[in-house]
Amino acid sequence: MGLYDRDYTQANFQSQFNNAPQMRMALPQITPVVKWLLIINFAVFFAQILGAERVLVKWFSLYPISLPTALQLWRIITYQFLHSGMPHIFFNMLGLFFLGPTLERYWSSKRFLIFYLSCGMAGGLFYLFLVVTGFLPALPMVGASGAILGMLAACAILFPHFVVFIFVFPVPIRVASIAFTAFYLITLITKGANAGGDAAHLAGMAAGAGYAFSQSWRAKIRLRIQSGRWQRKIAAERNLQVELDRILQKVHDSGIHSLTPEEKKILEQATEAEQKRSKL
Repeated sequence: MGLYDRDYTQANFQSQFNNAPQMRMALPQITPVVKWLLIINFAVFFAQILGAERVLVKWFSLYPISLPTALQLWRIITYQFLHSGMPHIFFNMLGLFFLGPTLERYWSSKRFLIFYLSCGMAGGLFYLFLVVTGFLPALPMVGASGAILGMLAACAILFPHFVVFIFVFPVPIRVASIAFTAFYLITLITKGANAGGDAAHLAGMAAGAGYAFSQSWRAKIRLRIQSGRWQRKIAAERNLQVELDRILQKVHDSGIHSLTPEEKKILEQATEAEQKRSKL
């Protein structure tokens, strides 16, 4: 079962986020993770067309035909790098090429890679759920469409003035996202020809939207965690300084031979730390 995407790119973009990049009618500057994702996807595709497709699909597609294959969790990631034909990989990689660099620059390479793979995993897991519950039949699932549609949904939330082209027609990205969602829902409910693929589309979009919407509270949680760590570090340093002052006073009053082994160790560690700070 292939996951087929629609032709889209972007132009004339003005973000409501101050630190978000500006999009213009031009080819995007490729970013590191996007570059390697493109290379890996095309390398795998060329391996498929050169004769390795049967083996790759057998071992790396998402194909829950039995419980053992459903439990082969590596397939949740590897299926994203297989494609069922030239149009399939072309439109998926076109979406990655135009949407990916904006998100990678906005978030960072590490966060973008986690986001990209997570959206694809969400699509695969939702498809597995529908197969296990008997709503859909078990067919091989391949393609990066869950991740690509996740990027589309995230861009629609983060960059609402983004414009995409559906074939030759410019469409606001939020309108395109809503239209795609409605189409995929109808196909899934009616169990159309690509119901499994559209289930992955929907789950990928939901994951992308959820990640974008949750940015503010996730940032607050990270800030609280970092603040807590910093406060604990300051408290530990304060306590260490109090203990160090006591030890130095003891040395002054009774000599260094009066120190216990533990006190000597604390004094040595404090001396080493001070030497390191002096070198810096």
